[in-house]
Amino acid sequence: MSDIVKKDDGGLLEFLHSANFKDLPRPFAVDIFLFETYVAGTSYIDDMELIEPMLNIDDKLVFYREPNNPYDENAIRIETIKGDKIGYVPKKDNPVFSRLMDAGKNLYGMIDKKEKLDNWIKIDIKIYLYEG
Repeated sequence: MSDIVKKDDGGLLEFLHSANFKDLPRPFAVDIFLFETYVAGTSYIDDMELIEPMLNIDDKLVFYREPNNPYDENAIRIETIKGDKIGYVPKKDNPVFSRLMDAGKNLYGMIDKKEKLDNWIKIDIKIYLYEG
């Protein structure tokens, strides 16, 4: 019996820990719609008139927490995929979303509508939770 040796040729366990596995779509990965709101602070963004023409309906927006923001401890900065800051989730809407992000949840936005009103660019967004 002592001459029995278990051979481990990698197999499933090795595949699950490989870089290739991390890039595969997950069978139960879901984007969960949470809320509709707008981007706050667009009139304070430098070069917004240059960024606005590149913003399209259904563009994905990246959310970043700013817990040390001097104006709002629940601040969530909104950027384009290219890294251009376009504003924030409104203060009135961000307490629950900031807690979700602080707990490690992946939230993002999608542009639903945009409209130029005098010197203000109104960008309506939908907030999603990625569960994957």
